[in-house]
Amino acid sequence: MVIKKGSAVGAVVVLMLCVAVYLNWSYSRSSEDLSAASDVEAGKILGEAQLVEEQTDGNSTTKDATDKTKEDEKADSQYFARARLTRQRARDEAMNILKETAANQKIEQTARDKASEELTSMASTAMREARIENLIVAKGYTDCVVSINDTGISVVVKSPSGGLKAQDAAKIQDIVMGEVTVSAEKIKIIETY
Repeated sequence: MVIKKGSAVGAVVVLMLCVAVYLNWSYSRSSEDLSAASDVEAGKILGEAQLVEEQTDGNSTTKDATDKTKEDEKADSQYFARARLTRQRARDEAMNILKETAANQKIEQTARDKASEELTSMASTAMREARIENLIVAKGYTDCVVSINDTGISVVVKSPSGGLKAQDAAKIQDIVMGEVTVSAEKIKIIETY
C-alpha cells in the first residue's frame, strides 16, 4: 500500500512538473504570437507617420504627424507591457504548483527536492531575463522583452529609427551571451516597428 501511495504521489509530482513545463512553453509561444501579431498590426495600424487632411468648413488643414507617432509609441509600450504580464502570469502559475509540491510533506523527498530545484531555476531565469532587458535598454534601445526557455532565447526589441542593423543585432547577441551560456544560433532577435 505504501508503494502505491508513493507511486501515485510521484505521478502527481511528474504531472505538476509537466504542467509547469507546458505553461513555460505556452508563454514562449504566446510571446512569439504576440510579436507576430504586432508585426501584423505594424502593417495595418503602425508604420510611418502620415499627414492627414481634414475638411473643416471648406478649408483644408493638416494634422500634425506627431499625433500618429504618439499613438505608435503608446501601442508599442502596451505590447511590451502585455508581453511581460503574460510571461509573469505563466511563471507565477508554474511557481505556485512547484511551491505546493515542495511544501507537501505527503510527497516523497526526492520529488520535493526536484520541485525546489525547478523553483530555483525559474527564479534564476527570471533574474537573467530582467538583467538582459535592462542592459539592452541601457545600450539605448527604447524597450525590449526577453524570454529564456529550453529551446533558446527570444529578444523582442523596439526597432530604432532606421531599423535594426547588423551591428545592433551583434550588440544584443553580446549582451545575451554575456548573461547566458548559449550559442548565437539559439538567440532569436525580433524587432517591432
